[in-house]
Order: sequence, then structure tokens, then C-alpha cells
Amino acid sequence: MALEVFLSYAHQDHTFRSELDTHLSNLKRQGIISSWSDGDIVPGTEWRPQIMTHLNTAQIILLLISADFMNSEFCYSIEMTRAIERHKANEARVLPIIVRPCDWKGAPFAELEMLPTKGKPVTRWPSRDEAYANVVQGIRRAIDDLAKHGTIANP
Repeated sequence: MALEVFLSYAHQDHTFRSELDTHLSNLKRQGIISSWSDGDIVPGTEWRPQIMTHLNTAQIILLLISADFMNSEFCYSIEMTRAIERHKANEARVLPIIVRPCDWKGAPFAELEMLPTKGKPVTRWPSRDEAYANVVQGIRRAIDDLAKHGTIANP
């Protein structure tokens, strides 16, 4: 059974969300994960209940961190706050992904291991493909760790 991955991002970072989702395609094709973001909301339906449902059921929550994410009331106060609550309750694994340089020191997710490696923003890598490959490797390690510790079913 595929693990649900929730992507939380500021709309200004739509391109980063789309690029990351593309890089997740091998995990999806292998049936390891399915991904969901607000881009999957069907027009004419209520968006908030759908976001909250997926935020509350995802096993892995990716936070795409940028100044716009930090500035977004919904991303920061609703999505990220709920994600951290679920992480602390061992209901989900939260993986912060630094997409653009910004001040995130002292944020609720600051104690978590960042992706890409050492929190080097995606935009600072020689190529975005290298950065996303590093992120996907980190996601695979998180999935393996969750499966090894019995937190989730072995994918």
C-alpha cells in the first residue's frame, strides 16, 4: 500500500512543488508513495476540508520552505502547525525541504533534519535536478526508517 505524501507549499513556490512532484515519479511508479497537494483539488469543490483531510491522513508531510512559506498564514499557522503536531505524536514524518534561502531559525520545524543535505536550498545547488535527487534519496531513507521501526507498513 502506497504511503500518502502531502506537499505543503506557498503558491509562489508552485514551480518547486511541480518539479519535486516530477522527481517523486519513480517512488510513485513503484507503488511506494502517492502524492497530494492543493493542485489536486477539483474545481468547484471546497478546498479547505480537502486540505485538512489529506494533511490529517498523510504519513509523510513535505514542507517546501521559503520566505513565502514563512509569510503565508495558512502554510505556517495551519498546515505546518498541524504537521508538527502529527510529527510529535508519531502519526506522520515531517520533512522540511529548503527550496529558497530564508530565515527559518527558531521555526517549529528547525529541530528536524532538513533536505536537501544540510539544508542547502534547492536554488543553491549546481542544478535543481541534483538537489531534487538528493531530496528523493532523503525521502527514501525516511520511508525505510519508518518501515524499519514499525511505524508504518513496509512499502
